[in-house]
Order: sequence, then structure tokens, then C-alpha cells
Amino acid sequence: MKIAISGKGGVGKTTVAALLAYALAKEGKKVIAIDADPDSNLPSTFGIKVKIKPISEMLDLIRERTMAYQGIFKLNPKVDDLLDKYGVNCNCGVKLLVLGTIKKVENRCFCPESALLKALLRHLLLKEEYLIIDMDAGIEHLGRGVVKGVDSLVIVVEPSQKAIDTARRIKELASQLGIAKIVVVLNKVKAKEEEEIIKNKLELEVACSIPYDEGITKAELKGEDIFGVVSEEVWNEIEKLKGWWN
Repeated sequence: MKIAISGKGGVGKTTVAALLAYALAKEGKKVIAIDADPDSNLPSTFGIKVKIKPISEMLDLIRERTMAYQGIFKLNPKVDDLLDKYGVNCNCGVKLLVLGTIKKVENRCFCPESALLKALLRHLLLKEEYLIIDMDAGIEHLGRGVVKGVDSLVIVVEPSQKAIDTARRIKELASQLGIAKIVVVLNKVKAKEEEEIIKNKLELEVACSIPYDEGITKAELKGEDIFGVVSEEVWNEIEKLKGWWN
């Protein structure tokens, strides 16, 4: 199962991606978490202290694999060993790979970085059992078709009109890409009334409604893993979300 996590910046999509990956791994599933956000917050959410260099910034590797020279490069470089070489094993059983972002391509010209990252994503989409992709915020990645080929798209929404508007645009683009299952996760919900208002405004199925958890906020500010402080109420909602693919 290949699941992309999307949403407006700041809604908590990285937190949802980490919690879902953790819950699946604890069931014994083979889970690969991909950080495809240029801000790269997924490692710290898993409690990883060291700085991990994204694949997109490994220029020597990119040149070697794409054989880029004077504007000519391979569109299908070798990528099948990159997960083993650069993936990081988290304590919870999840394997984390920091991809970085696929930069916007100007004038329809593919760059070597994009060629390598797209080839790597294609490989992982075909090979791995559970792939959780933390996408960059907003809708640009969908406009470039980066997540085409995933089984499901999770749109994370917080109680704000801007987050709802972004969710609607993401839904439209994802539908155009042919993504079969699109669901919404409500996050940082503080009152039942907020949940009902958001549900009424969105014409999408709501998989779960995650309450605001101060423990998660504090752990993230300290750069610590969040899993030991998550409330039972939050885990119950993640179980509902997990049930969509089990």
C-alpha cells in the first residue's frame, strides 16, 4: 500500500505521516517513510538528532547515477540500492529515507535531480509493502504529478478556512491524476463543533478526527520523538485511519 500525505503547511501532515508509519510498523508491517518535504521535519519527528542529507542534495551521486554531462543525462538511472545505502532505521521499526523535493522543472526541461528522484520514487512505489510519503505542503507537487501511482492520498486539514480551501484544490488535482482513494484527516481539533463545521464544508470522506495534543506540540518543539507522549485519544483515531488499508 502506497500512501501520500498532503495538506496546507502547518496542518500537521508530518505528524500524521509519522504516527501512521509507527502504527503500521508496530503491527509487523514493513514500512518505508519518505520525507519529500523541503523542510525535512520527519527525522526529528522520529527523534533522530543527526542531520540527514537529502538525496536531492547529493550532487556527486546524482551526477554519477545520471551520468549528467553538458545537458545530457539518463532518464532511468540506477536507484535500486539507494534505500539500503541511505535509508535510516528508526527505533520503532520504520525505515526512513529523506528524499528532498523534486524541484519545479522550467521550460519542460528535466534536470538530473528530478530524473533521479522520480526514478527512485517509481522504484519504491513498485517494490515496497507500505510506503508513507510526507509530501511538501500545498498543491504544487500534485500539479507536477509527483504522487501519480500512489494507492491513496490523505489530506490533512486543521480548523481553518485556508486549510479547507487547500484541501479542495488538492482533491481536484488528485482526482485528475486518477488517485482512487482520497480521504481527509482532521487534525488539531479542540472542540466537537470544529469537527462538524469542517465535515460540512468538505465533500470528502473523513477517515478520523485527531484531537489537539499538547504533548505532541511540546515534543516536536524539543525535537524529540512523539510516540511516548501521544494520548490514547490520538492513538484511537490513528487506529481508525489505519483501518482504511488493513
